[in-house]
Amino acid sequence: IVIALSVLTLLAWMLVGGFSGASIASGFTAAVAVLIIACPCALGLATPIAILVGTGRGAQLGVLITGPEALEAAERIDTVVLDKTGTLTTGEMTVSALTPIGGEDTAEITRLVGALEHASEHPIARAIAAYAASGTLIEVEDFTGLAGRGVSGTVDGRVVFAGRPDFAAEIVGVLPASVQSAVDEAQDAGATAIVAGWDGTLRAVIAVSDRVRSDGATTVAQLHALGLDVVLLTGDNVGAAEAAASAAGIDRVIAGVLPEGKVAEIGRLQAAGHRVAMVGDGVNDAAALATADLGIAMGGGTDAAMHASDIALTGSGLEPVMTALSLSRRTMRIIRGNLFWAFAYNVAALPAAALGLLNPMIAGAAMAFSSVFVVLNSLRLRTAR
Repeated sequence: IVIALSVLTLLAWMLVGGFSGASIASGFTAAVAVLIIACPCALGLATPIAILVGTGRGAQLGVLITGPEALEAAERIDTVVLDKTGTLTTGEMTVSALTPIGGEDTAEITRLVGALEHASEHPIARAIAAYAASGTLIEVEDFTGLAGRGVSGTVDGRVVFAGRPDFAAEIVGVLPASVQSAVDEAQDAGATAIVAGWDGTLRAVIAVSDRVRSDGATTVAQLHALGLDVVLLTGDNVGAAEAAASAAGIDRVIAGVLPEGKVAEIGRLQAAGHRVAMVGDGVNDAAALATADLGIAMGGGTDAAMHASDIALTGSGLEPVMTALSLSRRTMRIIRGNLFWAFAYNVAALPAAALGLLNPMIAGAAMAFSSVFVVLNSLRLRTAR
């Protein structure tokens, strides 16, 4: 197309000038100017240079962006879905209460359940393992972990289990009133209730609590200020979820969902026309991260979450989530500005070159300035925060 425009310019000058020597010389000058002006250098640089600078700046700020698709998706997001444990909260859980059932010995509970939970990498399991840490660690055999539900295994010859109340109910049947009372008490206090036992008998209810990140409420307020809806989506109980949501300023809570339930909830939001970003950190969140329009993995998250995400954060806290979204939006604005300049430059300069108002030397300078402008405009991303 560029060569065709240049040839047409030459032919037009020759026809208008009657094929005189002067018209041929002027035609060649104008044709060369058109050829130089139409060179799409700025257009070719408009997008990649902005992406290069934007992703580089993101890496400096602890935001690892996989590619241009993630940038584009981040700009279109209108709903941010947050996991609770390890995402909205610190993930540094502690055991706040242990209620033995049927007069069971507390030391035996911590010894067997602590050994079982030590084999799991879930934050709740780590909290229980840390609480029980003392003496020689017992080896766990036939360990099985069901994502979002619980764990089981053979410890010191006993089949031990620990997990959500409904997980325990599947093993032993309907929970006795004393156990349900202890579960309700823990959940009313905003804690996560873990029901544990062995050999088919319930032995304890363990309350594990967490706290909202120090920057949680600030980040949620900033997301709201961007016009984004924020949803808390967790497998934890309603009491613990609502307590965390209230502390962070989140209005909508979806609690008690398994990993496949998280995927279904993301799908419902998308079916309703929302562009959804999922923020999570654990194995339980991996499928939801992959399903969302944009998956963001928290710093310190599991490998499964990192691999399923479009953006991985290396810093701590929720603030990098805001950084990722704002940087993506700014990068896309820069790209659009670059493309507008590149097109506007060609639209304005091509007619001038074809009419002989620009000689090749000026056209070359204008082309170079256009490319430099695109680069300098993209470099503004280096100041992004």
